[in-house]
Amino acid sequence: MSTGFYKIPKAQNEPVKNYASGSPEREQLQKTLAEYRSKEADIPMYIGGKEVRTGERKRLAPPHDHHHTLAHFHRGGKEHVEQAITAALAAKTNWENLSWEHRASIFLKAADLLAGPYRWKINAATMLGQSKNAYQAEIDAACELIDFLRFNVEYASEIYSMQPISSPGVWNRMEQRPLEGFVFALTPFNFTAIAGNLPTSAALMGNVVVWKPADTQIFAANVIMEVLIEAGLPPGVINLVYVSGPVAGEVVFNHSDFAGIHFTGSTEVFQNIWKTIGNNIHKYKSYPRIVGETGGKDFIIAHKSAEVKSLVTSVSRGAFEYQGQKCSAASRVYIPSNLWELFKDGLLADLKSFKVGPTEDFSNFVNAVIDEKSFDKLASYIERAKTDPDAEIIVGGTYDKSKGYFIQPTVIVTKNPKYVTLCEELFGPVLTIFVYDEDKFEETLELVDTTSIYALTGAIFAQDRYALELATKKLRHSAGNFYINDKCTGAVVGQQPFGGGRGSGTNDKAGSMINLLRWVSPRTIKETLVPPTDYRYPFLG
Repeated sequence: MSTGFYKIPKAQNEPVKNYASGSPEREQLQKTLAEYRSKEADIPMYIGGKEVRTGERKRLAPPHDHHHTLAHFHRGGKEHVEQAITAALAAKTNWENLSWEHRASIFLKAADLLAGPYRWKINAATMLGQSKNAYQAEIDAACELIDFLRFNVEYASEIYSMQPISSPGVWNRMEQRPLEGFVFALTPFNFTAIAGNLPTSAALMGNVVVWKPADTQIFAANVIMEVLIEAGLPPGVINLVYVSGPVAGEVVFNHSDFAGIHFTGSTEVFQNIWKTIGNNIHKYKSYPRIVGETGGKDFIIAHKSAEVKSLVTSVSRGAFEYQGQKCSAASRVYIPSNLWELFKDGLLADLKSFKVGPTEDFSNFVNAVIDEKSFDKLASYIERAKTDPDAEIIVGGTYDKSKGYFIQPTVIVTKNPKYVTLCEELFGPVLTIFVYDEDKFEETLELVDTTSIYALTGAIFAQDRYALELATKKLRHSAGNFYINDKCTGAVVGQQPFGGGRGSGTNDKAGSMINLLRWVSPRTIKETLVPPTDYRYPFLG
């Protein structure tokens, strides 16, 4: 066979389309939205390269229009998880032995398909299935997923090229082996890019995968699978199943060939998974890799020197884009007393200009939350705040689920630095503000650091460079992604690798080489070119 040290195409971030009125991309996207809404899709599972339909069909509806049937997916059971594992293990030998450049080519092709003919499909599916507006879908489902695929190929080539030094008479080599067994990818509803990256990053490194998406992301997950199949992914490498979490866990975490989990979701679920793996550790052939990005209670803190207009814009975007359903979303903000009135006026002006409604109307900045369970949870916190002496709702506070799960963007102001909505993750368009004494900045940094169990994202706004340095040092462990004079959302692959510590996960940094290293097991090979023929060392003479 032919060989070479292959130089892969240099990864560059996918340009973001703006979908302005009259633009060709807007026209094409609206056409695809109408097409998806005009029919009811029938979505199968994918096991061993085959479409699997069980007959137990579950309805999918847009969160912003829950009376409309978008599709039905086929619910699987325990036997389908077992079949997926069997199919993955059957595909493993051929897949891990396939030259790495051929694995890479598949995912590079998938990226180009998403950048071209599938761009409108993946964006429209995300808009309808997950209630994301056009711009939020573009930066997630298209651009970020494309970036993950392209940059991961570049990172893989760098990993394979990292080799140890060799001494005279010796050739040392490092082989990066895929894990021994299968990887379980458990993906969330809120980012189509994450749903695509978790199984493909592990597969790129030669692993085989069982993938279970959130039910509320299945409509777009199906498009991802269509793209991978068209890109040439062999049967059984990634198997997509629609089962409940407990059903999947019962099979996966008791299987001797379980090699690792790639997870994004709630902290509680991740901790239970970790506990289960620990209890079952004697059952596995090797110690499983546990990689997870979980919750966040992300902060923005302003110093008394902060520039107010940019602060207001960053809070408006950081807290309310995609209805606050980003794990990085700003949900607690600390404002110094000298800026409070000016900041409040600006924020209220922004929120009163927000339009709330379905994603198909491109003038809507805020859309629906993901489902009724989330809606009810958020409504309960809002109702509690209405009667709590520690809280004041200064804007919003209303909600309606008659047609879609709409929560009006809500801002709570509290004088209690440990108020419940400053501490607990809500995952919705509800922001809590604490106004602090402008001369107690350092004490407030301590408050920011100790209020939450999470440490995912955070931001500091200041013009005073000493204040910026102080915050950067004091909040060192408070956020895995830290922003200076910018909102705490919007990490870009290759630029701001994403992940946090404490209760927010293992901080294995999706969008970087660090993450891919978790899906390989290195083997060092030492070859002595001319071996010695006498056991005696010179010192014996």
